[in-house]
Amino acid sequence: MGNFKLMTLPYEPEALEPVISRETIGFHHGKHLSAYVNNLNALLPGSGFEEASLEEIVCKATGGILNNAGQILNHELYFGQFTGRPAKAAPTGKLGEAIARDFGSFEAFREAFQKAGTTLFGSGWVWLSADKDGKLVITQEPNAANPVQKGLRPLLTFDVWEHAYYLDFQNRRPDHLAALWQIIDWEVIESRLSK
Repeated sequence: MGNFKLMTLPYEPEALEPVISRETIGFHHGKHLSAYVNNLNALLPGSGFEEASLEEIVCKATGGILNNAGQILNHELYFGQFTGRPAKAAPTGKLGEAIARDFGSFEAFREAFQKAGTTLFGSGWVWLSADKDGKLVITQEPNAANPVQKGLRPLLTFDVWEHAYYLDFQNRRPDHLAALWQIIDWEVIESRLSK
């Protein structure tokens, strides 16, 4: 068996309400992400990826190993970016400057990001990432894909798999995406940019 563990949330399960309910956290983190961890650990023996990091596995594996590792990496970035404390409405500092430089304004970025999340067909993720030169880009990634596979550094993500929002928003994906801005910890996103 592999040695990946279910991440501990950096907040209480009810801390993100009403944007993300305790019930959704229970299913999304406690059931979906837990299953990906258990599945990956069961697939690793004899795979050649026993000692690899999640990012290495996501960049090199295929099939079930890729799918489960990708979902773990994506969800760790996703759950790790939220705060149960009052959040800043918009990023400042280097991140705020980079968003203004590459998208014109935070409002323009937010609109483009939400549109990318709303228009992604089926299940997947919308990402803000930095390229090797530090330019910020928005990408749509289907299923378990991650921007690291394209040589990008992932900064911010919205999960558009239905299990991420269906209990709270039913089929109203755009409303869910619009609400997520209230709980983003911009300090976490800036720290990812600075790595």
